[in-house]
Amino acid sequence: MIDGFVAPGYEPVRDEFARNFERGELGAACAAFHRGDKVVDLWGGVRDARTGAPWERNTVVLVYSTSKGLSAMTLALAHSRGWLDYDVRVAEVWPEFAQGGKASVTVRQLLGHEAGLPVIDEPLDPDKLRDFDALAAAIARQRPLWEPGTRHGYHGVSLGWYEGELMRRVDPARRSLGRFLAEELAGPLELDFYIGLPPDFPRERLARIERISPLRAVPELRNMPSRMALALANPRSVSFKAFANPRLRSFADLDRREFRGVEFPAGGGIGTARSIARAYAAFAGDGSELGLAETTLAELKAPPRRPPRGWRDEVLKVDTAFSLGFVKRAGEFRFGASHTAFGHPGAGGSFAYADPDRELAFAYTPNRLGFHLVDDPREKALRDALDRCVKAAGAPLSPDLGRPGGDPVRL
Repeated sequence: MIDGFVAPGYEPVRDEFARNFERGELGAACAAFHRGDKVVDLWGGVRDARTGAPWERNTVVLVYSTSKGLSAMTLALAHSRGWLDYDVRVAEVWPEFAQGGKASVTVRQLLGHEAGLPVIDEPLDPDKLRDFDALAAAIARQRPLWEPGTRHGYHGVSLGWYEGELMRRVDPARRSLGRFLAEELAGPLELDFYIGLPPDFPRERLARIERISPLRAVPELRNMPSRMALALANPRSVSFKAFANPRLRSFADLDRREFRGVEFPAGGGIGTARSIARAYAAFAGDGSELGLAETTLAELKAPPRRPPRGWRDEVLKVDTAFSLGFVKRAGEFRFGASHTAFGHPGAGGSFAYADPDRELAFAYTPNRLGFHLVDDPREKALRDALDRCVKAAGAPLSPDLGRPGGDPVRL
């Protein structure tokens, strides 16, 4: 049922991974690196519920918004190379962006979901997403829903396209974000991860996201924050509209062929848990593998900046904290040893993060859709087991680990 490897002392992670399948998991993979060494690399279950085909070592899967972490890494690389200043106005590198009252929006505000751009009004489809110039023109015309920089709301779908155009503007070679990731992140680290799957990619390596009927999905809504669930059920709400373009019948539609091949940096990344954890491991250490500047790592590890009107998310209807394209540990969502940790969860249950305090990186990637906003029980059980193993191994822990109220980011 399960296969893979755990280093001595990390057997509890394997045990929890096995228990997930007893609790109803379909197919999944989990990986972790500690101080640059791979300590967990597990996979199991089936990659396709229709055929019963097993999940194998090189099986890749759609990870939804966990993709945002890898997309943010590409901009961090651009920052390290001096191409991108987080505090510059977006319009200074992309003049057309200034339309509609966005002239003052900084890169930091955009990546912190403060730009007021969670909704794109112009209808989008796979053909337009393949045309980077047409896509850039469409999103540049968008008017913000609130005064940029005053509040924040999850740019769950739109953020990646803005990141993609930023990359095209600052990269001297004018590469797309997906191509830059392939050449500058996946290449050096030998990652099996893609934003825009190659057309000749072997289908037998793809895990199929479980399709779930609306009737089966309704009971699962109890796992979402109640205000968020109500907002998503209202077609007139910002929450609904933020996820309604391009039009999909369900989240599983992103797993269809027409979407796999387009660059969807906010939610269309496809890869292995091993590769995602490996990428975070490069950011959890000193960054030397990728030539990351100390100033860039310091920016990523810094606590998030509180929006003037507070932490309440205008889209998700709960308190959230974002910084430079990543989710930060804050409030009830306490991953990593301290506020220096950064990562991103994805719809369906995937999650990955870097914990610089302990030089720890983790990733979990399932193909059965879950409905928890954060702390999906499947990945949380593995993450908690990993924390216990690291602690037992004698790794130095941040003083606030496990101490209620110790996190400086209080929502």
